[in-house]
Amino acid sequence: MANKYLLHGKLTAQAGNRNELANILLEASKLVSTAKGCKLYAICKDENDTNSEYVTEIWDSKDDHDNSLKVKGVRELIMKAMPILDGQPTKGQELEILGGAGI
Repeated sequence: MANKYLLHGKLTAQAGNRNELANILLEASKLVSTAKGCKLYAICKDENDTNSEYVTEIWDSKDDHDNSLKVKGVRELIMKAMPILDGQPTKGQELEILGGAGI
């Protein structure tokens, strides 16, 4: 599976802004779903963490992921999310896919 790229990250919103952040991320998922190499772009939440959203992405390559930032509208959504985040987002975990159902 070395030819796939997986990125898993956590974004934390300022108190009371998690739903708005989720909506922005869901909108972003629609945009990048059409990008070359996008296999998965999942937005998740943990009921025990009321301010954070998690994003798990699988791409054919890191280049495909990087190029998804050029999809029309993605930069605008990033700019929309920045003011409601609780601090700067941290770099997501780059994980190696070993295999599994659906991979």
